[in-house]
Amino acid sequence: MKLLRIGEPGAERPGQLDGNGVIRDLSAVIADLDGPNLNAESLSKIADRDAIALPAVSGDVRIGPCVGNVGKIVCVGRNYVEHAEESGSAVTDEPVIFFKATSAISGPYDPVVIPRDSAKTDWEVELGVVIGTRASYVAEAEALEHVAGYCVVNDVSEREFQLERHGQWVKGKSCDTFAPIGPWLVTADEVPDPQRLDLWLDVNGRRCQDSNTSKMVFGVRYLVSYISRFMTLNPGDVISTGTPSGVGLGHDPPVYLKPGDVMELGVEGLGRQRQELVSHAGVVDD
Repeated sequence: MKLLRIGEPGAERPGQLDGNGVIRDLSAVIADLDGPNLNAESLSKIADRDAIALPAVSGDVRIGPCVGNVGKIVCVGRNYVEHAEESGSAVTDEPVIFFKATSAISGPYDPVVIPRDSAKTDWEVELGVVIGTRASYVAEAEALEHVAGYCVVNDVSEREFQLERHGQWVKGKSCDTFAPIGPWLVTADEVPDPQRLDLWLDVNGRRCQDSNTSKMVFGVRYLVSYISRFMTLNPGDVISTGTPSGVGLGHDPPVYLKPGDVMELGVEGLGRQRQELVSHAGVVDD
């Protein structure tokens, strides 16, 4: 199933994409597409409904982040050899784990805001893994049983904040709008092998990243098991599994995003995103 959330920020409601590409309203079936509704029982309840019998969503509607009320975003760094090399880093024996603030979450077509004082805002297409059932000290062989589905994540990053301003990477990863998620949460039954998915990203129509999840150093099954040794993964948590080579930092000389630039990205079978870059000066703070 391809599940999504529609509506204005903070007022999204659950939806489902039917076989004809029509968005259907799931509000009568589940309250939201979030942790409590990502277990096998809830997903089965959705699957048992004939999507075409659900109300069609008409008109131009915003597609929001495909998961609501995310508890945490756990990110994996240097998980593709060529990206580690272009970043001037070595591949490590264990996954590099860091966090991205949930306040960075935005919709797949929402503008991305270049933060104040930024000179090095960068792009990163990644496979997102959405947890469906609680995972703590899970065996690698059982890890995928805890996955509700998969989605596209753009791990937007400010490289100066991340690498030159000291401390943890979280500063360069957590600016508002730096975590577009979606458009769809594709349930795990439709992704039999998460290690065989093409992923790509264009900037202003120029292909910058083009790879496959088979090139991950640490695969999804291992990552879910590994991370669950250090923290409990709860339903609705998102794991962003790392980016391949081709980021702006890796260009010679480096190339960074500016207002008016457009990012388009996708993962095979999981849909595509599009974001225009805007200046913080043009955004009214709440």
